[in-house]
Amino acid sequence: MGKHKFITEFEINASKKMLYPYLYSASGLSQWFADDVNIDEDKNYVFFWDGENHKAKIATHKSNSFVKFEMMDDTLLEDGDEASYFEFKLEMSDLTQSVFLRITDYSENSDEEELQDLWESLIISLKEIVGG
Repeated sequence: MGKHKFITEFEINASKKMLYPYLYSASGLSQWFADDVNIDEDKNYVFFWDGENHKAKIATHKSNSFVKFEMMDDTLLEDGDEASYFEFKLEMSDLTQSVFLRITDYSENSDEEELQDLWESLIISLKEIVGG
């Protein structure tokens, strides 16, 4: 099954500096994104959802700007296949000075409506935590 790239964006009334720890740190991510998040001895992130754990590594990041997690669950990638990943990118509107969180979800799930509902519910939780 092929991968699907889903991109969505949400306005959040909080500064990039305040939001970034919720997107990058295990403790921040476990508050809204997963049931629990740990970092193992190899510095890989272990996300727990519905009783299952999923390993990911940080592929790239820039403090207070973006972080990209590459999933390590894809054991048999075909040549040329990219691993599943999700990326959080904080952007500021020059016009309104509003902060937007752009999410890229690259996975086997191609149901746009399901993905939008999933991310909307996660962002509601994040906004409740940060007050945005």
